[in-house]
Amino acid sequence: MASTEASVPRLHLRVANKKAYVWDVEDIATIRTKHRLCGVFTGTLPHMSQQNLFLGVPMVLLPEEVVLLVENELAVLVDDPNAHIQPSVPELQRWNAKEKELAQLRLAQLNAAIASLPAVLSEEAMQKRKERELKRQAAAAKAAEAAAEGSIFAPPENAPPPPPPPEPQYTVVIPASSISFEWYNDSACHYTTIQSAKEAGIWEYPSNLHERAKCGVFRGLWEQGMYMGGGIKFGGDYLVYPGDPLRYHAHFSATVLESPTFSLTPMEIVAHGRLGTVTKKSHLLCGWDDEKKEVSYLSIEWAGFG
Repeated sequence: MASTEASVPRLHLRVANKKAYVWDVEDIATIRTKHRLCGVFTGTLPHMSQQNLFLGVPMVLLPEEVVLLVENELAVLVDDPNAHIQPSVPELQRWNAKEKELAQLRLAQLNAAIASLPAVLSEEAMQKRKERELKRQAAAAKAAEAAAEGSIFAPPENAPPPPPPPEPQYTVVIPASSISFEWYNDSACHYTTIQSAKEAGIWEYPSNLHERAKCGVFRGLWEQGMYMGGGIKFGGDYLVYPGDPLRYHAHFSATVLESPTFSLTPMEIVAHGRLGTVTKKSHLLCGWDDEKKEVSYLSIEWAGFG
């Protein structure tokens, strides 16, 4: 497959247990905005670790998305477990010393930030300041009333202007990054083709006719500018969106058929049509021709008579 963007550096998809993960946030943005692939977030967010509604990094790609990226020469597959190098004892000791030095630096920065903060007023001092403010406001109101006795339009001349509120000052401490990649090397275990990844045993999709049909249908819809997501909740293989799913509703729920002449029972046709109509979608039957490498499409929509 010819490269569509030959000058763009290839993305690294970290493969573990036959699944492809994307950990880099910039790579996730590139996959979403430039390559029109959505993936699925599976990581918990640090500040909301007990919820499962809004998830974060890493992003897991559908197998069809992985095949599309690799065949278009947009990504490479990385054998993530074998990319980790076992450190030696001296290396661990050096790392521990570096971490200890970094912790001391952070503690010094924190102490300096605390020392620069204004002193916290006691409760008694805060009460006295509040009383002074009330007296000042009462005096200003009395002066304004006395100045306005001759004319209701006379402005208060002797009323002192209220003091401006003190500007809050914040000290933000940004610690240096402690992430180290010296024990991670993926240069010797990345694969540029699906076949080479299969031979290495880290990837196996597609391995049969049905999986080839899903890859072919996915590519066919993607090349027409569509976005795809999982469609199991709507009785299909994919949900097909005309644009980014964050902005558009799906127009189709798509089912992949292994052949353009694949047999369907009348009950299946009725079920697809009724379910698509209830969910305000058309159901798309996508027949894959494995010899011609082509896809044929047929939409089903329930219609009333009489």
